[in-house]
Amino acid sequence: MSAKTIEKRPFGRTGHMSSATLFGAAALGNVTQEEADRTLDLLLEYGVNHIDVAASYGDAELRIGPWMPRYRDQFFLATKTGERDYAAARDEIHRSLDRLQTDHVDLIQLHALFHPDEWEQAMGPGGALEAAIEAREQGLARYIGVTGHGLTVAAMHLRSLERFDFDSVLLPYNYVMMQNERYAQDFERLMVICEARNVAVQTIKSLARGPWATKPHTRATWYEPLEDQADIDVAVHWVLGRPGIFLNTTGDINLLPKVLDAAARFQTRPSDEEMAAMVERERMTPLFN
Repeated sequence: MSAKTIEKRPFGRTGHMSSATLFGAAALGNVTQEEADRTLDLLLEYGVNHIDVAASYGDAELRIGPWMPRYRDQFFLATKTGERDYAAARDEIHRSLDRLQTDHVDLIQLHALFHPDEWEQAMGPGGALEAAIEAREQGLARYIGVTGHGLTVAAMHLRSLERFDFDSVLLPYNYVMMQNERYAQDFERLMVICEARNVAVQTIKSLARGPWATKPHTRATWYEPLEDQADIDVAVHWVLGRPGIFLNTTGDINLLPKVLDAAARFQTRPSDEEMAAMVERERMTPLFN
């Protein structure tokens, strides 16, 4: 085994052993094909075997498409639809398959489903969930998941799991967010349900330092990320130190090597004291209020 290989974990009930660090393909939204292909080489080098993309991630699906004729069987491939009604979601799923140059994805996810009104539409009659179920029945997708942002998303995912037996969830998880008592309680409640039902838990925003606020945006991420390798090590190791969850890499290909390097060297979880020291040193602030 390569010294750079990232550990594998069971991706919920799917039977797939996914790399603990999943490739967050939002990083490919605004890059050239040449840059994307260099990213593929990096993923293969570290043994990353799970790609998480979305229809709304700029050109990301188009950048992944040329990889699939040769590498489709080496990746668990997930995408997302942000549409809320059946017809629009159905059309977007088919468009994603065309862009990804594949006849099926392993996971189709209802994207950013945390607003109550949108939730009712997507999960109700004639909603996007029906399109996802149809795609699964037609062999266009093997599993169905749900994703979201914000402080209410863990509670909304619990509501989603009451309505439908999703195979995966995706939501923010980092030390700063878990200092929010309400979010931490909702997250822990969600984990209990997911562990009981063997639902895969994907996490995002591991490197979030805080909002950009008035600072110039020097990275492709919509939030300001940690950049120093030592800080990235601490943040990544804290997430990976929790059993049963996955870390989706940050949305900037130039930070990806540091994230994968940190993940490959993971051994133990940093202490609360180490995390608190980094929060103070880097003046980290919550992304969501």
